[in-house]
Amino acid sequence: MTDHDHQRERQISGAAKKDARQDRLKRALRENLKRRKSQARGRGEVAGSGVEDSSGHRGEIKPGT
Repeated sequence: MTDHDHQRERQISGAAKKDARQDRLKRALRENLKRRKSQARGRGEVAGSGVEDSSGHRGEIKPGT
């Protein structure tokens, strides 16, 4: 094999590694979303209801604040 052939082989294997990593991350993200939805359902929370601050605590909406 020539150097060009070796370089081409590395590019292909690099692309395959990148694709495998993307697939793994995609699956992990999907599983995380499923887990979070399940947890929210278990707590009886409905998406978009109430006001939530950056710490995740829900509070009342107070007029004038």
